[in-house]
Amino acid sequence: MRGITDTVKHLLIINILMFVGTMVVKNELFYQWFALYFPKNDLFQPWQIVTHMFMHGNLMHILFNMFALWMFGTAVEQVFGGKKFLFLYFSAGLGAVLLTFIVYYIQIFPYLSQVSALGLPKGLVDEVINLNILRAESGTGDLYYNSEVLKEKLIPLFAQYNESLSSINSSTFEAFYHLNVKSHGSMVGASGAIMGVLVAFGMLFPDSKLMLIFLPIPIKAKYFIPGIIALDLFSAITGQSIFSPSNTAYIAHIGGALTGFIMMWYWKKTQFDKNRWN
Repeated sequence: MRGITDTVKHLLIINILMFVGTMVVKNELFYQWFALYFPKNDLFQPWQIVTHMFMHGNLMHILFNMFALWMFGTAVEQVFGGKKFLFLYFSAGLGAVLLTFIVYYIQIFPYLSQVSALGLPKGLVDEVINLNILRAESGTGDLYYNSEVLKEKLIPLFAQYNESLSSINSSTFEAFYHLNVKSHGSMVGASGAIMGVLVAFGMLFPDSKLMLIFLPIPIKAKYFIPGIIALDLFSAITGQSIFSPSNTAYIAHIGGALTGFIMMWYWKKTQFDKNRWN
């Protein structure tokens, strides 16, 4: 492939092969193996921390990410070389996971505390968290988390553990509901890793001019990239999507960008010793 460095080329190939895998293997099963689930979910496996970086939700998702990887990754790899670029790439991806998990545990901690105060068996709590409480909406058939389904499924589950439902009030029921919903999410995509590469590109080539497809105005990288990160931060805080789909992992974007910045800052600071960035 002309105009593509070796490491970027290999990353592109792996991502494409994994995407093809979702088409060949039963889609749901492939995602259960390789997408990243939260640790409270029974589907969580340690290898997903890496494999989710090569998974994508749909054709537009992978096309956008692979275009960004080619566009920015090639230039960064030409400066750093393959090994250092790969270290940056995976470090940013892991940083995205770390921040996502930190925020996840901050969000569920109050609910876990409420549930723990009940003194219920851990096995029961884990089963409640992993219950399938989705119900299809009449007319559209779209699936939504439904509190009535949770109520229905709690009765036989508590009976199985010889526990009384009388210990569950409206507040603790709500805690169970939120624990279930927040633990059923999954994450796929190379975006976290690519955000780290994007930050590296901006610090290496601050005066390069970039444009958004839907906003064809050239903006220098030193302004463009912080602007993208600021939009992700705004969306993460408010829950309002600006340019990205509503299911975008904004926290992962920020985690990847922050990791990329820290690494670049360190490499630049130590550029006169063995850790220099060029």
